[in-house]
Formats: sequence, structure tokens, C-alpha cells
Amino acid sequence: MRLFRVARFGVPCLLAAVGCSTAIADQLTDEARVLLNGGQGRAAYALLEPRESDRAGEVGYDFLLGLAALEVGENTRAVFALERVLAVDPAHIRARAEIARAYLTLGEVATARQEFENVQRQGVPADVSLTLERYIALANRLDGGDRASLNGYVEAQIGYDSNVNAGPNRSSITFPSGFSIPLPAEIKANEDGFGQLAAGINGKLPLASGVSLLAGLSGSYRSNFEKSHFNLGGLDANLGVVFSAGKNVVTVMGQGGQVTVDGVRYRNVVGLTGQWQYNLDARNQVSVFGQYAQLNYLTNRTRDVDRYLAGASYAHMWRDGAVGFASAYLVQEKPEANNVKQYDFDGYGMRLGGRLNLAQETIAFAGVSYERRDYSRNQPGDVRRLDDQYGALLGVNYALSKDWTLTPQLTLTYNKSNLELNDYHREVVSIAIRREF
Repeated sequence: MRLFRVARFGVPCLLAAVGCSTAIADQLTDEARVLLNGGQGRAAYALLEPRESDRAGEVGYDFLLGLAALEVGENTRAVFALERVLAVDPAHIRARAEIARAYLTLGEVATARQEFENVQRQGVPADVSLTLERYIALANRLDGGDRASLNGYVEAQIGYDSNVNAGPNRSSITFPSGFSIPLPAEIKANEDGFGQLAAGINGKLPLASGVSLLAGLSGSYRSNFEKSHFNLGGLDANLGVVFSAGKNVVTVMGQGGQVTVDGVRYRNVVGLTGQWQYNLDARNQVSVFGQYAQLNYLTNRTRDVDRYLAGASYAHMWRDGAVGFASAYLVQEKPEANNVKQYDFDGYGMRLGGRLNLAQETIAFAGVSYERRDYSRNQPGDVRRLDDQYGALLGVNYALSKDWTLTPQLTLTYNKSNLELNDYHREVVSIAIRREF
């Protein structure tokens, strides 16, 4: 998915302010241009491809054929067509940007970077130059198909959380019998401001053609301004292998992590994830995924559970660079102890989200989620817990430069439960600055 996202996100409109060479109009190219502008790349390719033998060498025809080939995932054909354009018209800036896009999709990162740099040297507007710098930086990080690579990030964040402990937003709870009790201050929702620091590093080591070893390590620490006993720390590590063949990418990854609360180890996680990705064409991709994780709660071992998750996702990219995705999954948690069925649940969930280019340096993102959890009864006659959790995310990534990003965002969570102790809502607003290297 990484090359799929990087090579195509925003590139088709990258040089909208620059323009391109004027081609001789005719019925064939006019019709193909209308189809491409209408998002019908496959129809445009079907129209243009049969005429290649007699029209190859015409700048207007070859440029449109190159764009159409990119739309349907025929990246090698796109390179051939766009190379013919540049052979006749080396100053065709849009063709040079599109061929860089094709090279990046094919994994020829060094060549793609060179072409992006060639476009930048043409004296493009400042906002376009900034976007090109970001793509060049991304190409630098991806460059390593035949050698080891290393990249990472550091991030600082500040924000406000209306419910740092995910507690019920009430002062008392009422039992089914009608008996009501007040909630201690540490149990009910606590609001506070916070600051957070995070960092991570990822490495790639090619083992053979289409096979690479992946490893990563990341950590974070969140300090609340007043409620320090709810301070959170996290450390995560992963190690795995990725296999690439044509339009298929298979990733198998082992993962481990630890969460601390107020400096005390709270939960350990070890697990295994697997994912198969398939690029249908230049704008559509499907994936299936699965995960097993063992969650150990060090302060309350009766909560230890095995977690299973399996699902599928679909992603689509529009011509203006907007990206949308949807996923659905099944989830199950099974406690390791036999007498704690209240932690046993079956569920399902779904997520929708996307990104949209607001400007050359600004990307808006948003998402919504839903998860249903149906818990088992611990004892006959107990109230059976049912939870519906809703989530929403809204934010903006603003590129200060090719390596620095500023991100304000809002996160909303509402857990609707038939048990008052588990019913809560939470709002988090924050702004983060991130440096990638």
C-alpha cells in the first residue's frame, strides 16, 4: 500500500499551475481527454491503446496514452509512452512529473527522484516546489529496494482531554435493583490538559528479490498537567517479512508492546499480524488481514485475554488526489481464566475514512468508526453487557517544509453501554509537530 499511496497521492494535480504543451486536437484525443477528465481511465485506455502502432510518436496522443496507462495500472506501458513524449519535447513538465509517478509505482525510486528533481529545476511556482520537495524526501526514504534503509520520526504534542481515564461521565451509578451509589473521583471521568513526546525508527533489509526484512521500534510518553496518576507511557516493537510479487504484497509481522500508567507497568501485548494486499489497478486496492494478540494486565491478571481479529478493506483514489477507504472486521476476546466471563466478548466493527488535498501543502483527513461488543454473562442471572462504541477523527496535516509537519486534530469517542459504569464519552483536541528523517 505504501508505494500505492505515495506514488499517486496528489501527483495528477501536482503541476496544475504549471500547465503543459499544447497538443494538436483531433477526435480521438479529444474523446480520450474527456474520458480521463471524467475519471474513466479504463475507457480512455481501451480507446487509445489499439491506435498505438500508427500514432506512436505524436506528443498529444502519447501523453494521453501514458496517463490512461497509469490509470489502469499498466505502468510499464505508461513509461514507454511518456518517454516518447519527452524524446520529442524534453520541456514537457507534466509528462516528466507523470513519468516520475510511473517510476515510483514500479519501484524505480532513484529514477523517480531524479525526474522529480528535473521538474523542480524547471522553475515551478513556490507551492509546487514545496510539494516536489516532499515527494523527493519520500523517494529518498523509499530508496532502498536493493539495499538496507532506515527512517524515523520525532513528535511533540500538546492538547486537552475531557476524559483522561475513560471513566463514566456521571457522579453516581444506579443498579438494576434501583440502588444508587456515588462514584469516587478516581473512577468517574477526569479532564485535563496534556503534553506528549513520541519517537520511532523503522528499518528495511532486502533478503532476496521481492523479499525484505522489516523492523521497527517506537515509544511515547504522555504527561497530564494535573492528573499525573493517569500519565501514560508506551513502547512498541515489531519484526517481520514482506513479500512482493506483481500486484501482490504479503506482510507477516510479530509485535510486542507495553503500556505503563503513572510509571507502573499496566499491560503487556505480544502478537502476530498478517496482511495480503492486492492492487486492482492504479486507483483501487483490496486487502485482507488478521491478528492474534495476547493481552496481559499486570495489575489484574484475571483480565488477561487472547484477542482475535480478521477483516477486509478497500481503498480508492480519485483523480484529484482524494483517497477514501473502508474496512470491516470481526473481533473476539477470550479470557484466560475460566471464572471471568465478563471479559469475554464477540463483536464486529467498521471504519470509513479518507484524505483530501486542500492545497499543495495542506491535507485534510477524517474518519469514523463503529464497534459492537456482545459480552458473556459471568453468572446466570447477571445483566448481559452490550457496548456500541462510536468514534470520529478530524484533522489537517500542514507541511511546514519537506520534513516538518504540523497537525491539529480532534478525536471523539462515545461508548454507549447498557451498564452505566461502562457508558462514557471522550473528546480530545490536540496539535502536534513532527520531524521525519
